[in-house]
Amino acid sequence: METTFYFRNEVLVKRPYLTAALCEAVVRLPYRTEVQSDNRIRHWAFSTELGKWLRVVTLADGNTLHNAFPDRRFIP
Repeated sequence: METTFYFRNEVLVKRPYLTAALCEAVVRLPYRTEVQSDNRIRHWAFSTELGKWLRVVTLADGNTLHNAFPDRRFIP
């Protein structure tokens, strides 16, 4: 998958427990998806590796990773 400059240089640096492969897995098999007002797409899935729900945000193409973080407020 493609990644943005922000994802490579901010997200992965600030959250060393995340990997691009882990984020790709969320995008490939999400529990839920939602389109934001700016057309970016939110993908949620539970990570057994981390024991948490992850939110991964892609650009409008649905293929370029832009942001990712554990989502403490997500309710399945």
